[in-house]
Amino acid sequence: MTELAIETRGLSKQFGDITAVNKLDLEIPRGQIYGFLGPNGSGKTTAIRMLCGLLTPSAGDISILGLQIPRDAEILRLRIGYMTQKFSLYDDLSVSENMLFMASIYGMNRAQGQDRVRQLLQRYSLHSMRDRLAGAMSGGQRQRLALAVATLHKPDLLILDEPTSAVDPENRRDFWEKLFDLIDEGTTVLVSTHYMDEAERCHQLAVLETGHLRKHGSPQDLMEELAGRVIEIEGADLRQVKDRLLRIDGVQSAAQQGLHLRVLLAADSQQGDAAISRLRQELASEQLRIHVGKPSLEDVFVACTHGEAHS
Repeated sequence: MTELAIETRGLSKQFGDITAVNKLDLEIPRGQIYGFLGPNGSGKTTAIRMLCGLLTPSAGDISILGLQIPRDAEILRLRIGYMTQKFSLYDDLSVSENMLFMASIYGMNRAQGQDRVRQLLQRYSLHSMRDRLAGAMSGGQRQRLALAVATLHKPDLLILDEPTSAVDPENRRDFWEKLFDLIDEGTTVLVSTHYMDEAERCHQLAVLETGHLRKHGSPQDLMEELAGRVIEIEGADLRQVKDRLLRIDGVQSAAQQGLHLRVLLAADSQQGDAAISRLRQELASEQLRIHVGKPSLEDVFVACTHGEAHS
C-alpha cells in the first residue's frame, strides 16, 4: 500500500453556526502533489490551517506523517513547510536577513543557516538580490523568497495556500517547476488553487465546495467521468442560444468560449439523453454545428460546484 503523508477522518470545523469544513476524509500519498480546488469560501484555507496545527478541529482525526494533530503539532513543526497566500515575511529586512532569521527559528546554528541560505539563494535565483529589502521586491520575487523560506529546513511536507495568486503566468509556471523538483527529492506537496491549469498539474485533486469534498481523484480520471456530457455549439447568436438552452431540463450550465458555446449536461444519463434530444429539437431550424466536446477540468469544477454528490 502507498504510504500516506496525510490522512483525515471526519475532519470538521465550525465557527459559531457556520460549518467551514464538514466531515472531510482525505488520503494523501507521500511523494505527490495533491491539490485542493474550490471557489472562495469552499473551506480550503480552513482545512489547511487545521492540517498545519494552526486551528483546532471541532471534530475528526488528523494524521500527518504518521503523527497526530493537534497532539504532535510541535514535533511536526520541523517537518512541515507552510506558505500562506499573503506574503508573511518582514518587508524591512533584506532577503538574506529574512532567510537567516527564519533559519534560526528552525534551530539551525549560524554556520548551518549561512550554508543553507547560500544553497537556496542560488536555487531560487535570489543571489543577486540578497541585500534587497523584501518590501522592494516584485510579486514573483517575493514568491520565490517565500518558497525558499518555507523549504529552509528541508520539510517532508510542504503546504501551500494559493501561493501564486499574485504573480504572472511565467512566474507561476516557473514556481510549479520548482515544486516538481521538490517532489523528485521526496517532498510531499499539498497546494490549494483556483487556477485550472495549476490543478491539472497535480497528481491528485480534491474538489471542495461549502466545506464538503465533492470529488477526488487524478485530473484525468475526473475529466473522463464527464465523457459524453459536454456539448459544443458553433454558429450565430450564441448569447440568445445560451439563454434558451438554460431553460432545458438536464442542461446544467452553458458558457460561451470564443466562437462556441460549451454546454454541460446533467449527471443522470436518462436526463442527459433527454436534454440532448430536446437541445437538438430546439436548435433544429438554425444553422448551428453541434458536436460532443472533450471534458476539461473547468467542466469538472462546474459540475462539482453545482451540487452534484461526491464520489
